Amino acid sequence: MNQNKRTFTTRLLTLAGGAASAGPLAAISALATTSGTAQAQSKAGAMRELTSTQLARQMGTGWNLGNSLEAIGGETAWGNPRVTQAFIDAVKAAGFKTIRIPVAWHDHADAQDRIRPEWMARVSEVVGYARKAGLYVMINMHWDGGWMQPTYAAQDMANARLVTLWKQIATHFRDHDDFLLFAGTNEVMVDGDWGTPKPENVKVQNGFNQLFVDTVRATGGNNATRHLVVQGFNTNIEHTLNFVVLPKDSARERLMMEVHFYDPYEFALDDKGSVWQWGAGATDKTAVANWGDEAHVSQQFARMKARFADRGVPVILGEFGVIARTTRAGSEKYREAWNGHVARVAIANGMVPVYWDNGGTGEHGMGVFDRHTGRQAYPAVIKAIVSADR
Repeated sequence: MNQNKRTFTTRLLTLAGGAASAGPLAAISALATTSGTAQAQSKAGAMRELTSTQLARQMGTGWNLGNSLEAIGGETAWGNPRVTQAFIDAVKAAGFKTIRIPVAWHDHADAQDRIRPEWMARVSEVVGYARKAGLYVMINMHWDGGWMQPTYAAQDMANARLVTLWKQIATHFRDHDDFLLFAGTNEVMVDGDWGTPKPENVKVQNGFNQLFVDTVRATGGNNATRHLVVQGFNTNIEHTLNFVVLPKDSARERLMMEVHFYDPYEFALDDKGSVWQWGAGATDKTAVANWGDEAHVSQQFARMKARFADRGVPVILGEFGVIARTTRAGSEKYREAWNGHVARVAIANGMVPVYWDNGGTGEHGMGVFDRHTGRQAYPAVIKAIVSADR
């Protein structure tokens, strides 16, 4: 999620329910899957002979550590608590197999874009939490203040910064095994422009993807064959299908394509509209958007499968989700239905669905865990998602 979509979600964290407590987290941590820990330890440094398609089948359903390490101003600047091993263990215990960790880098670098050692160490620590829990891990370069503008005016600066930052990140994590994936960018778009991109914008954004792949591969070691995730323009499915150019890659079958999904917007993200029902179970036509039903989900994901997954480039559904409407009686069943349906159809089309959690569990939040305690704030939503992989 980029800063444009985050305008209403960042303020929701103050509404997150649940007081800080170590109880549930301590219990979950103590019971943390020994198999997951053993898996992380036994696979340390190993790059298996798996194509990205084969890897994607193992990644199951995923969860986003949103509004934490990508928060401008520091990990807790947007209202979430500092991440702990016990909390990540709770995510794993809930049934998720993959975690996406959005990260800001330029915000933690000096004037020459040299990443501060203490920030690199902190990101490494959180990656370590996830690996110890037995999760697949994706780290990216998130919004980060919005410097990655796909325009000719910004291109030289953005290209140089992307290369400088990714060279440091890739070198630092070079010896990690193939349970760690790199995703080059996030929702690249011209700020405020949600329309069809101009040829200039498409050319620059596709160039970001190629530079990312080339930079990571050039660092050698395990990065020579690491699974890398590139994105379509603004992670929009239509723009991706219409404009993306897959980057050339020296590694064979080690690329994935990422898109995000919040259709229909009126139901998924609009916190000021009258839409609060969705799908075949809706009972009030005036409360339903006039598009974005079950058939739409199936059609869009099938198109992504035909264009990418069927050609050896699996698709990461890097973000999806619906805001909570806690003051609207009966609304949760529609949110559960949407999340479950999206996850199931994604899995059926060879995609890896990764739920967007911003940490806020109150009105219009998208958090499904209490970040302080590890308690499942919305267990039915979690069940609907993780059950898609069973």
